[in-house]
Amino acid sequence: MHDLTAPLSHGDYNLFRSDVVEGLSRPQKTIPCRWLYDERGSDLFEEITRLEDYYPTRAETAILRARQPELQQFAGPGPILIEYGAGAGVKTELVLESLAEPRGYVPIDVAHEYLLQTAHRMERRFRSLWVRPVERDFMSAFEMPTGMPAGRRVGFFPGSTIGNLDAAEAEAFLSQMLRHVGPDGAAIVGVDLVKQVETLLRAYDDSKGVTAQFNLNLLARINRELGGDFRLDHFRHLAKWNDADRAVEMHLLSLTDQWASIGQRRFQFREGETIHTESSRKYDREGFGALAERAGWRVSQAWKDDKRLFCVFALSPLAERSPR
Repeated sequence: MHDLTAPLSHGDYNLFRSDVVEGLSRPQKTIPCRWLYDERGSDLFEEITRLEDYYPTRAETAILRARQPELQQFAGPGPILIEYGAGAGVKTELVLESLAEPRGYVPIDVAHEYLLQTAHRMERRFRSLWVRPVERDFMSAFEMPTGMPAGRRVGFFPGSTIGNLDAAEAEAFLSQMLRHVGPDGAAIVGVDLVKQVETLLRAYDDSKGVTAQFNLNLLARINRELGGDFRLDHFRHLAKWNDADRAVEMHLLSLTDQWASIGQRRFQFREGETIHTESSRKYDREGFGALAERAGWRVSQAWKDDKRLFCVFALSPLAERSPR
């Protein structure tokens, strides 16, 4: 079983507390979405990906399965796969099966148990594969592990996680991924597409209430790890569409006038006030292509599922510009 009572490291505790206290002190209360993913949150998210209402995982998996020959050709022989936000690694196995004699796999994730499970699973499944897990927030600055085998490095960023980043963060992430893979590298990125709002909202407020549990677990984590006293039954999960940002937003809605504390810090909530916990931005091909280009990439391929709900982009580094 997961040890949900294990304490955070000193650095992680300070960062978590700082993010929460600072975010709850703003006029629009907010907490960065990375804190949704403790072990319990990661378990709940994996459950979300199997729900009928949540189409992105099915659509992306169908694309990766249907495009295995193209993936192999794009990545070339003997690549090293670098996965950002490894999670449970289901799609990872599918991609590694597609590649021609992959030499290495570097999963990167903040969820310790999921990271090790995924690394061990790939070691067992692909006996000759060089595997080195990296326990880091993929948005932080870090280097690749030493001793990586020779071969083309291919960044893998599935699950439409790119949509959780604002424009500046997404560009910074794609720029760092380019630095990790180098000028001869490549990237495979899953992107959720703009579509009917009703379809989007069902995916983020499912009929079984699993996404609500996932969102409310953030308050449970604050209570457990930061000594908070939030009443979970005094908040409700809310998903709404932000047309200006082309994003689905997740919020925790206060159901009453109330106060909550974290240690000596107290925070007031009015009835109807929200904590913004996540944005999931949606793209079209042109919009994502422009973002990738600003970060130094060009779109080599763009593969959509049959219902055109989702797109997997194959990216290559932009050719160096000729000197003026």
